[in-house]
Amino acid sequence: MKARELMFSPCSLVEIRKFVETYHYSHSVNGVKITQCFKAEYDGEIVGGIIYGQLSTTAWKKFGKTENEVLELRRLVLIDEAERNSESMFIGYTLKWLKGHLSFVKVVVSYADPNYGHTGIIYKASNFTFTGISAKDTGYRDIATGKTYHSRALRTKYKGRYKPFVMVLRDKLAKGELEQIELKGKYCYVYPIQRKKRQKNKIVSLDNLGK
Repeated sequence: MKARELMFSPCSLVEIRKFVETYHYSHSVNGVKITQCFKAEYDGEIVGGIIYGQLSTTAWKKFGKTENEVLELRRLVLIDEAERNSESMFIGYTLKWLKGHLSFVKVVVSYADPNYGHTGIIYKASNFTFTGISAKDTGYRDIATGKTYHSRALRTKYKGRYKPFVMVLRDKLAKGELEQIELKGKYCYVYPIQRKKRQKNKIVSLDNLGK
């Protein structure tokens, strides 16, 4: 499946939710603040999805003056049959779309998770800038399924109340069905959507000097 054969377009979460939950390593979009979604199609079938949203924490303060200025690439997934450069082309399309349609967004941030073998090669290929590695954190592994959850997943609230999936996780923790583990820090990459315009040098006429 060649990259140029893929069709990219903005979409709703409903269109790609099942695909993302099936093929993304997290198998979930729970707790994700969603601003804009995109889909990749091949011969009319969805083969990829990207989700952008605001950061889950106040980490946006490192990258912008207001929360709305900063978006995180929260989910990126393409089926294995897609050509190697398909992901960078897909990301490139979405960045161009964001720049043209969401003028308030100044910066896009993405994190590559080494706990799943990711270091950010795709982001480097998409002209993101590596800014460092986040601090180590606490995670919880489901003893029965082997699935790992970030500690934040056990604290997610909506309108002051824990979401249903959070209640399930907290109940498992109380029963000893989750084991605490240490999570490696994530590789952070940044892409400026709105670049600063260069100021043109003012030309001063010699005739006006001294006036």
